[in-house]
Amino acid sequence: MRTSAPRRRIALAAAAVTAAALLLTGCQTAGPAGSANVAEASELPPISSLTPIADPTAWEGPTTAVIGGPSLEPVADHPEAQLPATVISHDVTGDREVQVTDTSRLLALSITGTIAELVDAYGLADNLVGRDISTQIPGYEDLPVVTKEGHSIDAEGVLALNPTLIITDGSIGPTDVVLQLRDAGIQVVTVSRATNPEGTYELAREVAAALGVAPLADTLNEQLKQAIAAKETEIAKLLPADPKLRPRVAFLYIRGSAGVYYLFGEGSGIDSMITSLGAIDVAKEIGWVGEKPLTDEALVSLNPDVLLVMTDGLASAGGVDGLIEAQPSIALTNAGKHRRVVDVPDTLIFAGGTRIPDVLDGLARAIYAPNSL
Repeated sequence: MRTSAPRRRIALAAAAVTAAALLLTGCQTAGPAGSANVAEASELPPISSLTPIADPTAWEGPTTAVIGGPSLEPVADHPEAQLPATVISHDVTGDREVQVTDTSRLLALSITGTIAELVDAYGLADNLVGRDISTQIPGYEDLPVVTKEGHSIDAEGVLALNPTLIITDGSIGPTDVVLQLRDAGIQVVTVSRATNPEGTYELAREVAAALGVAPLADTLNEQLKQAIAAKETEIAKLLPADPKLRPRVAFLYIRGSAGVYYLFGEGSGIDSMITSLGAIDVAKEIGWVGEKPLTDEALVSLNPDVLLVMTDGLASAGGVDGLIEAQPSIALTNAGKHRRVVDVPDTLIFAGGTRIPDVLDGLARAIYAPNSL
């Protein structure tokens, strides 16, 4: 097998302010790799059986969202790939054409495990020879982990598995390592990164094309759309009748050990999640776009009733008490006064793909029926 030294490429420093880079940094600095990033699958009673609290803006105390599922079944079982398949790889250096010729030994790498979940959804999980730390597909937990220090690719570990194809969304790296693997003769396809339903549908098409099963994307996307719509209908029945009692929600990205506190807004992926929950996105109210450092003035003026955070992020700040101590402005908001903090497993809150209905389900329970947890 041919090997070569990593080549210098375009620096990724500018991406540090994006959600992907923030997630990457956070997972590398928060505790043991994957220690609290992925929740175990849980069987939960249907939302229709729950009695919502009368006033979700006044509930006292923190809640950990419990994510059930996976609820979507694969759309195929060991489908035959139509190869070779010519696809476009969205590399950091620019788009390039790749002709995929062999999908028999796959690595699907992303910071959320979404790509591997899509491989499973297409009935090809048996082709996986390894996994990233976030991939927790039932029955495939024993696959060798090829990420280290959180979400850094172990080049030697990858080469030892002799994969024929790597599909990644660029959310884990370093980029030079990915390029080195490509130079070593492994086919690498970089797909789009999904943080919301629309992005997920495009990602599903790209992954299906790379696997040589492009027609299956339409089937999967239709099932996913129906599942999301059905979940939104279920959630709507939990909402308080009085619009004034709909909770005002803000998402804070926290890495207490590094002193990092960001407020996420439009385009971050969390905005579509809050909308599907029937809650009020306070960042949207002031036109907050993307991910920006949190300011005391902004948070106090927004006055959220609920703060959404990542589980590992909250732990890095020392829990709710540590968070309020580090950011005293939180205590001036309704969320702070009521200690109304909802934490969600790190890799799931921004996971596009087949887990979207499950994440919506878990968040709805935590916000509207926390007593059920």
